[in-house]
Amino acid sequence: MKNNAVEVWENCLKIIKDNIHYQSYKTWFAPIKPLKLENDVLTIQVPSQFFYEWLEEHYINLLKKTIKKELGSEGRLEYSIIMDNSIDQANPYSIKVPTSNKKAIANPSVQMPIDINRGTSKDIPNPFVIPGLKKIKVNSQLVDSYSFDSFIEGDCNRLARSAGFAVAENPGRTSFNPLLVYSDVGLGKTHLAHAIGVQAKNNFPDKTVLYVTTEQFIAQYIDSVRNNNQNDFVHFYQMIDILIVDDIQFLSGKEKTQDVFFHIFNHLHQNSKQLILTSDKPPVELKGMEPRLLSRFKWGLAADLQQPDLETRIAILQKRLYNDGIEMPQEVVEYIAYNVNTNVRELEGALISILAQASLNRKSITLDLAKKMIDKFVKSTTREISIDYIQKIVSDYFNLSLDAINSKTRKREIVQARQLAMYFAKKHTKASLATIGLHCGNKDHATVLHACRTVNNLVETDKQFRIFVEEIDKKIKM
Repeated sequence: MKNNAVEVWENCLKIIKDNIHYQSYKTWFAPIKPLKLENDVLTIQVPSQFFYEWLEEHYINLLKKTIKKELGSEGRLEYSIIMDNSIDQANPYSIKVPTSNKKAIANPSVQMPIDINRGTSKDIPNPFVIPGLKKIKVNSQLVDSYSFDSFIEGDCNRLARSAGFAVAENPGRTSFNPLLVYSDVGLGKTHLAHAIGVQAKNNFPDKTVLYVTTEQFIAQYIDSVRNNNQNDFVHFYQMIDILIVDDIQFLSGKEKTQDVFFHIFNHLHQNSKQLILTSDKPPVELKGMEPRLLSRFKWGLAADLQQPDLETRIAILQKRLYNDGIEMPQEVVEYIAYNVNTNVRELEGALISILAQASLNRKSITLDLAKKMIDKFVKSTTREISIDYIQKIVSDYFNLSLDAINSKTRKREIVQARQLAMYFAKKHTKASLATIGLHCGNKDHATVLHACRTVNNLVETDKQFRIFVEEIDKKIKM
């Protein structure tokens, strides 16, 4: 029997670290301290009420499963929360709170579904059924919070979202079968795949919907071979009405698994069942796939998700804050959106880091705090200055709106600000003159070239204008 709280918590952390992304682990679990272990109840100390609420909302399932694995079925968790006492500036005090019975909402950082034992077909309990059964009951493995309502639409994902919604409204009856959604990591493939399944399940409760990762599918197939029940395995999947397979690229090089998936695919497609696949590459770039399987991936629609534009990034942050009931100054939201432009996962990670830092240090969320955190957050990657970011800096400097800079007005101060935005875009980005003009009021490349020459001439002849340019340049490179 384990009687050391530190030892038990360290074992828990090993499991937790394997099930969530490193940034989330560092933010939400590294600051926790184990206090005591008594009667199978582990007490851990968390830095604030906000910290406790976040763990309960997003990680309670993971915590409960981990504690029970370490301490047995009677194992429980209790929090010791450091509370800020504002009365007479007294020292902070602690309160004890047991874990709740609530279920965690989906968190993008958690690998869903969580499997403490890692990598076996236990992810779907006993999936095989006796051949000949007309109806089967299947745990769909869908995450309800990954819905269309929480999936922010923008130019970057409109085609894929619209096709996905059409599939959910009429599964197996559209020309989008299969629907293959592809993109780089962190741009919402899994979210959209779940959203299609959730919507279809709501629309058609009698249909059998299953979300499965390719790794789960492979593990189940290996188990079926080991147990000599491949026919039951194939039959189970042939009875699914809407099959969602995430990260199909992991089938690469696995010939026997591809062969069995080929027969499942054919059966479902011929019987007007819906297939939704996700991949990190378009079909033409998938290597190690059998040509006959690859050709079937091209039967329907392959839709990509691109990096979200500025407006979409702001909308994603606002939606996340609204859902969590948190208020944040708009200037901070915009600063995050301007500076973290790689993918949605990193965008939300930056937001979480700022919230955690404010909670840990009992500070209000300000632009200065955001700047310090974002600088650390993006330090490991080469920071790319975008045209959107340059326009924001220039418009703030002259106290103008972005709409004014991009308008057709010929007012001198606005024309000058627009020319400066073009000048700095040429200086700090790799964008072509035509692209810069498109972003700056839909101007042509000749207008951008003229703007750059005008700014260079004014820098040489106008001392005040030169100061403007130097100050803006410093702000852009901060």
